Amino acid sequence: MSNTVQSLPDHQLSPLARAYAEAVAAKRRQVIIGLMLFVGAFIVAGIVADVKPATFFTNLWRFTDYLGRIFTLEQGPYAGRFVLFDVVEWMWGFDKWLKLLWETILIAYVGTLSGAIGGFVFSFLSARNLTPNSTICFLAKRWLEFCRTVPEIVFALIFVVAFGLGPLAGLLAIAVHTFGALGKQFAEVAENIDMKPVDGLTATGATWTERMRFAVMPQVISNYASYALLRFEVNVRGAAVMGFVGAGGIGQDLVEAIRKFYYADVSAILVLIILTVMLIDLGTERLRHHFIGMESRS
Repeated sequence: MSNTVQSLPDHQLSPLARAYAEAVAAKRRQVIIGLMLFVGAFIVAGIVADVKPATFFTNLWRFTDYLGRIFTLEQGPYAGRFVLFDVVEWMWGFDKWLKLLWETILIAYVGTLSGAIGGFVFSFLSARNLTPNSTICFLAKRWLEFCRTVPEIVFALIFVVAFGLGPLAGLLAIAVHTFGALGKQFAEVAENIDMKPVDGLTATGATWTERMRFAVMPQVISNYASYALLRFEVNVRGAAVMGFVGAGGIGQDLVEAIRKFYYADVSAILVLIILTVMLIDLGTERLRHHFIGMESRS
């Protein structure tokens, strides 16, 4: 093709060059206009939301000052300095915090598992290509929307009032929110499957349950597992916050340390949470890649 263009005489190349230049200029104008509209919308949104950059920059030192305080022990040296005495003093509540971290992980695990099971069932009911009844599909979608729209912390407050303080409230809050979020993601995966195996089983007289079991599940199960693992990572972080409203886990000690200005305790708990989430992320990442590899091989 390039040889053909190069062999054209100049009087035929000139119109093509002009057309190309006009197309490039038009594309450049579109990009510039798009950027201008984006910046304008960004500024208008900030004004409407009463965002004040001056306030941010004026008080930014408070944030950095707080970070400096939480990494300073009462005697003065930075907690991050790896001197044995300092670390021991910094992590004075390690045994207690480790138990609370384990409780947080269990809350996230059971909540994720419970929500994933519910989302698994509702994904088949809310997928338009799999549900025979449009009314069932509509109601299933609306219920999933409700469960994932209400923030986890709100559900936790409701369950604390209903069931009292403790990990049960946090577990239920995470389970309900996970149910709505994973149900939506699972349904989107199911709506993008190849329908030929489903149609083939339908032609043989298979029931709806049999079609889901033998034609749909082999196509979606690896993606379902990958999404569930990703959600577990998110829920570990969420479970750490549940303690803010008395719903169990490490968050309860964290909010108490923040309220009482126990700066070193705040940094110690945050470091433990970060390390825990990091390890979970690394582990689930390997599992997700394994499931994605299974999907690509199939």
